[in-house]
Amino acid sequence: MKDCSQCVVRNRAICAGLEPDELDALGQLGRKQRVTKGQTVVWEGDDSVVVANVIEGVLKVSMSISDGREQIVGLVFASDFIGRPFGQQSPYSVTALTDAELCIFSRSTFDGFARQHPELEHKLLRRTLTELDRAHEWMLLLGKKTATERIATLLLEMSARLGETGCSADKSALDRFELPLDRQQMGDVLGLTIETVSRQLSLLKADGVINLPDRRTVAIQDRARLQDLSAGPPTSTK
Repeated sequence: MKDCSQCVVRNRAICAGLEPDELDALGQLGRKQRVTKGQTVVWEGDDSVVVANVIEGVLKVSMSISDGREQIVGLVFASDFIGRPFGQQSPYSVTALTDAELCIFSRSTFDGFARQHPELEHKLLRRTLTELDRAHEWMLLLGKKTATERIATLLLEMSARLGETGCSADKSALDRFELPLDRQQMGDVLGLTIETVSRQLSLLKADGVINLPDRRTVAIQDRARLQDLSAGPPTSTK
């Protein structure tokens, strides 16, 4: 990586908060790597040999079921951290959904650096807790929300996460964006069939909530309505 001061996610990534000399030392340990759509960076069950900051792109985190089917259990965006520090094996695979750029570190080297820099260990803990919170929210989505609510929630999540660009921690949700997931993958993430995903998107388009210029592009036309749909019907006070 060498010059971390030029990294476009330096203020949002796991290494934010390090002093300039510490950041420079960490940068000497990493390297930039381009990965192409469909390329797997981490394999489920393999030794955990690398960790990485995502600089650009979207990747999926997946686990295999006993019959060989894949279950997508998470999505990774720019500034997110992948890999399993302080762990021997990876419990999941990480595969690029789009072309992406990573800042990759040897896991053992990164572990040694983190042990010597408490601020980095603290950020790792905070990131782990944030991921746990997201997992809890996703359990609620899959367990209680309707198909419409799930689709609306995913579109809002994509709008927010894809709008996080540059070094600033400020979020600017996009009203128009390219979906990194196809219809089947959306269904895998949301626990829906591909037919249900397609039907729900068509209904949202017919209602004027979104527009779908092509198979991957989403244009949010009524954000307030989409937010209402993601939240579900109001709770009765009676």
